[in-house]
Amino acid sequence: MSDEETYRVTANELRQFVERIERLDAEKKDLAEQQKEVLAEAKARGYDTKIVRKLIALRKRNADDIAEEEALLDMYKQALGMN
Repeated sequence: MSDEETYRVTANELRQFVERIERLDAEKKDLAEQQKEVLAEAKARGYDTKIVRKLIALRKRNADDIAEEEALLDMYKQALGMN
């Protein structure tokens, strides 16, 4: 295989990678837009979207980590007289 053939194959492969990444970026943009639409719908139905986002973040986390964080938060709030 000549250097020119190697370059052509490499350039072709590189182009395919770039095009795949571009398609994924476009899909990611579409998904983000769909998420905005769902949040707007939830807001229109009276839900607090800030809280909805927090719920989504909490659902992604480990229950033990959440419990530990909440216990620390309660302890710190008590120390500041916030309870």
